[in-house]
Amino acid sequence: MDILAQAAGLVFQPYVLLVIFASACFGLFVGAIPGLTATMATALLVPITFFMDPVPAIAAIVTATAMAIFAGDIPGALLRMPGTPASAAYVEDAYRMTQDGRGDEALGAVLVFSSIGGIFGTIVLVTTAPTLAEIALKFSSFEYFWLVLLGLSCAIFVSPSSVTRGMIALLIGLFAATIGIDNPAGQPRYTFGNVELLAGVQFIPAMIGLFAVSEVLRSIVYSKDRPSVDRSGKHTVFTRQWTNIRRYPIQMLRGSATGTAIGALPGAGADIAAWISYAVSKQFSRQKEKFGRGHVEGLVEAGASNNGAVSGAWIPALVFGIPGDSITAIVIGVLYVKGMNPGPTVFINDPQLIYAVFMVFFLANIIMLPLGWVAIKGASTLLSIPNRVLMPVILLFCIVGSFAINNSVFGVLLMLIFGVLGFIMEENDIPIAPAILGLVLGPMLEQNFITSMIKADGSFLAFFERPIAAGLGIFTIVVWSIPIILYLRRRWAGSAASPKEDLPQG
Repeated sequence: MDILAQAAGLVFQPYVLLVIFASACFGLFVGAIPGLTATMATALLVPITFFMDPVPAIAAIVTATAMAIFAGDIPGALLRMPGTPASAAYVEDAYRMTQDGRGDEALGAVLVFSSIGGIFGTIVLVTTAPTLAEIALKFSSFEYFWLVLLGLSCAIFVSPSSVTRGMIALLIGLFAATIGIDNPAGQPRYTFGNVELLAGVQFIPAMIGLFAVSEVLRSIVYSKDRPSVDRSGKHTVFTRQWTNIRRYPIQMLRGSATGTAIGALPGAGADIAAWISYAVSKQFSRQKEKFGRGHVEGLVEAGASNNGAVSGAWIPALVFGIPGDSITAIVIGVLYVKGMNPGPTVFINDPQLIYAVFMVFFLANIIMLPLGWVAIKGASTLLSIPNRVLMPVILLFCIVGSFAINNSVFGVLLMLIFGVLGFIMEENDIPIAPAILGLVLGPMLEQNFITSMIKADGSFLAFFERPIAAGLGIFTIVVWSIPIILYLRRRWAGSAASPKEDLPQG
């Protein structure tokens, strides 16, 4: 109890609370702008944290990250332009709900369930961090290969279009991921002599182009405003969320648990967690046909998974000093600067600081509710702005975000190219989301496959020799088999039900 009292004394100070509030507002702002990710928000805060004590420094990063992950859902729901990669998995459902006049309900769902997922992940972080970290450390290239392959499979299952079109989009993303010199052979691929392409296709400019710029182009080509949205003025952000909690308790817990578990895997993070949770939600739903057409169920599960992964990523970071994602990779550096060397000894040498960090996690996910409500109500005014005014402003933000990645004009050019590609894809009813997932996971798939084959001396059986790898492999194959089995059953049932031939009357 003395340690908890000391930790509370470190957190509940006017200065620390002010830092938490300011970083929360900063995270909401950064996350809501397409192209400015949670990782960028963290990186921008690092120079400021050098002048802070350990607790407010870590509090600033924790709060800004949690807020940025949620805030990415706001432009996704209102404008179909996800602010962060984690929001791309369910952007279609959120935007369709806004078109149907249920934008407040969509944003209320991701707000409430992001908070719940973050709190769940924090509870797991506090109670089982060492155990989960040990499991995460058992993942080798074999396990990651199957995990990435499972994530890529989700692109097909979450696609609102046909499986064939979803596969085409996935292959486009995987092809884009092969460009550059960052491959096992270290040889330039598909660069056509362009020096800029040696670094590969940058994910953020590509995502901005596929989602945001393609939407700007669509508004120009069709010269019309977005579909009208119900603007009755009623504050319905939280109105239906108690109903959603009662209706989807399994989805809420499953998304929180999945996000926390995936977040605890080094290198995974909220992006993969959101895609897998959304795919799982659709696969086990009784209303699969509603996904991608404005259904809240996927938002419940994937929204909880997002922030659950944010908390889960801190498990290997604190216990073993191994980053769970790009954000905790930055955080580990800050911890070392502040003298909180991550690892098992930090729980012994500085327990009050660790418990202070845990309290900040709880506090950040709680204040997300009121501050998120304010952000939603403020951002909803975007719906009343005509496209001829709004779209140029959005395009300006897109250019800034693409340029800021590497301070290079090439990022802007890449954004425009993928914007045209995204427009062409959607004109032919090819979904964009699977292409994004292929671009994110393609390099991980190739790297882990090549590494595993080298370890196994070319034997495919090695992918099933380790217990966790075998379990993931079998599960992935079962997931692939289910649609085939269901298709064959429908064919057999249709053949049995149809008459063999019409007999002459009389």
